Amino acid sequence: MKFVSFKNKSDQERVGLYLDGKILDLEKNAQVLSFSFPASMQEFLENWERNLDLARKVEEAFRSGKVAESIREDQITLLAPVPHPTSCRDAYAFRQHVAAARKSRGLEMIPEYDQYPVFYYTNHLSIIGPGEVTLEKDHLEKLDFELESAIVISKRGKNIPGEKADSYIAGYMIMNDFSARLLQAEEMKMNLGPAKGKDFATALGPWLVTPDELEAYKVSSENGNRYNLEMKTYHNGKQVSQGNMKDMNWTFAEIIERCSYGVELLPGDVIGSGTVGTGCYLELNGTRVMQAKEKGEIYQPVWLQAGDIIELEITGLGKLKNKIVKAKSDYSILAKKKLTQVAI
Repeated sequence: MKFVSFKNKSDQERVGLYLDGKILDLEKNAQVLSFSFPASMQEFLENWERNLDLARKVEEAFRSGKVAESIREDQITLLAPVPHPTSCRDAYAFRQHVAAARKSRGLEMIPEYDQYPVFYYTNHLSIIGPGEVTLEKDHLEKLDFELESAIVISKRGKNIPGEKADSYIAGYMIMNDFSARLLQAEEMKMNLGPAKGKDFATALGPWLVTPDELEAYKVSSENGNRYNLEMKTYHNGKQVSQGNMKDMNWTFAEIIERCSYGVELLPGDVIGSGTVGTGCYLELNGTRVMQAKEKGEIYQPVWLQAGDIIELEITGLGKLKNKIVKAKSDYSILAKKKLTQVAI
């Protein structure tokens, strides 16, 4: 099944079932069938199995003509499928991306990468869906996309063993981890991890797709499920990257096992895969600069600009489309950097 979150004409948040190009307001259609359904995705996830069964009943009723009310996308505002996650972690699952990005900076691959999956926390309050993303002046200094997939957790768990971890996944989404690379590069010099370079916008969407929808693409392994899903990025209509979700060197099951060690995962926690190989300009620019240098040429790096359209597409998960918009403010933290050392 494919689920969406949206705001209706009354600006009320709803959970919808995306079915054959149509959207069903699950709460509204459930009332016709004389049962209640949660209005928000968070409520849905907190009792996932029960509510999933109710959603199936609405789908069956719609297909049999017992309920017939559907909504066009131009009648609503699509949100991220999980608009208010309880947390948002982002992993580092694709070795190709890590190795290529390090090589372009003159760094060797780190052996620890192959020992355990790592992740960082990003801002779960800056989640956005499809549509416009309004950014401050500094975000547009080397603004980058990141082509990723993401999962959302459907039940509580602590110290989850890898062999059981896939059963904690409610579904899969596309994730665009927008990155302000100039801000990120400056703050990473202090070895504390990304902050302002990452915390301003993470796009999810357009659907939350349940694992059964992807069964035909599943590649089983002893370390958890992988999926043979093509991943592509289009910048202003031109394809700029391509990868495959099956090439995750760390599966989501392994990542969940690591994330849940000593802490409880909650329904509504979102976990990103990290960037697929070729899935961002940081990697692409670095590779092309090296190639041009070997030929005695100069390559001008490409970044996202205000007015640009960035589209991420993954087989079975849809297409996530965002337009970059510059905020009216010209306020800059880059311009306010302290030039003197602070005594401690």
